Amino acid sequence: MAALFRKPLFLSLLSGLLLALGWPTYGCPLLLFVGFIPLLLAEKQWRERSKKTKLKVWANAYLTFLTFNFITTWWLFYASAFGMLFAVLVNSLLMSLLFLLYHVVAKRVSAKLSLLFLVSIWLSFEKFHLNWDFSWPWLNLGNGLADYPKWIQWYEYTGAFGGSLWILGVNAVGFYWISNWREIHPAAIFKTVFPKLVALIALPIVISFWIYNTYEITGKTKEVIVLQPNVDPYTEKYDTPNLDITRGLLEQTDKIITPKTEFILAPETVLAENAPFDEFYYSAGRQMMLDYLNKHPKAQLLWGIDTYHFILDPKDVAVSSNQYRPGVWVDFYNAALFLNHGPEMQKYYKSKLVVGIENLPYKAVLEPLLGNVMLDLGGTISTKTTQLERSVFTADDGTKVAPIICYESVYGEYVTGYVKNNADFLAIITNDAWWNETQGHKQHLTFASLRAIETRRDVARSANTGISAFINQKGEIVSRTKYGEKTALLGEVHLNKKLTFYVRFGDYIARIAAAILALLTIYILILKRRINY
Repeated sequence: MAALFRKPLFLSLLSGLLLALGWPTYGCPLLLFVGFIPLLLAEKQWRERSKKTKLKVWANAYLTFLTFNFITTWWLFYASAFGMLFAVLVNSLLMSLLFLLYHVVAKRVSAKLSLLFLVSIWLSFEKFHLNWDFSWPWLNLGNGLADYPKWIQWYEYTGAFGGSLWILGVNAVGFYWISNWREIHPAAIFKTVFPKLVALIALPIVISFWIYNTYEITGKTKEVIVLQPNVDPYTEKYDTPNLDITRGLLEQTDKIITPKTEFILAPETVLAENAPFDEFYYSAGRQMMLDYLNKHPKAQLLWGIDTYHFILDPKDVAVSSNQYRPGVWVDFYNAALFLNHGPEMQKYYKSKLVVGIENLPYKAVLEPLLGNVMLDLGGTISTKTTQLERSVFTADDGTKVAPIICYESVYGEYVTGYVKNNADFLAIITNDAWWNETQGHKQHLTFASLRAIETRRDVARSANTGISAFINQKGEIVSRTKYGEKTALLGEVHLNKKLTFYVRFGDYIARIAAAILALLTIYILILKRRINY
């Protein structure tokens, strides 16, 4: 057994398996806290064997992260084989390059500084991955604890980056302790290092349980219905007129609505006829919705719509605009609509877009070279138009609702923008049917629990097919539907006005990590220059 721990290839593969088997919703998150250690041991062996090791270290790291990425996100295949390969191969490449940089640094500075460099650059990468055009933060490490909300109640202070720091820190410290042994003796190391690692993992969990048991869910309650129409996005959704969809949704609502019901949520782009917004405004479907509200004086509708707007004036053309024909452009919107008893219909445009489905990355540069080429990861393929502010919908009684559309729920600091604009609860509308009955829709649901804890806001989640649910301020799933069923779920949400530490300060851990990374980089460059002289 000890001989295996002297084989870098085995160690690299082991790291990939540990990280993958620690991921929600099938895995045990405890494995994440040791997932990097075998790869770090493999790197140390290569580093001590010879000087020319960069290619070997990179290849081993790529094996680790390819294993991790493939096992956790293979389900993208159901939307697009090419899209899955692109996401898995490129994300693995980026992660392996980070590890290669760590290897280069580890050759020049002490073990403690090099490990600090690894933690800092990984956290900085996760922050960067939240914001660039190829954003794919699904595998940010803090997300890996989403299935165990009782462990991470302190996310209200740190956000998911606190989880990433915890996982990376335990791995770095564990490796440092193990690497001080001249020979790898698993039994002896288990007796000495394992208890210390348990303590590092257990302490934050104990603190979290204390927060969990002392936190009180308070505030006014509102009765909400979340609809799950279970429409096949590949065969039915875009071929069914909005009027028929509206009639069906309202029939579902009729089965469980009560005089107390105030909010009725329907999924992302559930109105998918793809008609111009002006046409929908005067449509029979909208009139049917208004008639329904007249019959139910307290009810209000928050539904998703796929729509567009033509542009004739070149001055109004934006980077995201699509040319329809010479002299005519069109803006496409993945939007949320809110209809209440006020005179105007409120709307919000989805603004965190899925790469390759809803936006062409770096469109101003790539479109002249490639045309409007899109990577189909699941969804409608057209560049969408976004908005700068996180709009909240105002109900008849002044209640503020955050309309979070699908992929936006993966972004912690982004969601705080709604709360800073006074959202009392979070409404997530999504369509997770693109990936079939796989881990994809299950993982997406658990990420909503992270947003609930970070903001201490209840979540009402309406999925076309996936899992619709109610989640409380502790991140617990109070009630949920099953995958693949046409149904409606009645529940309550609590309203909260308080701002958590994380809402006020956002991803400060990542920003501190970026500052430390900058200082370490400067120090390493100065040190290298002195050595050369």
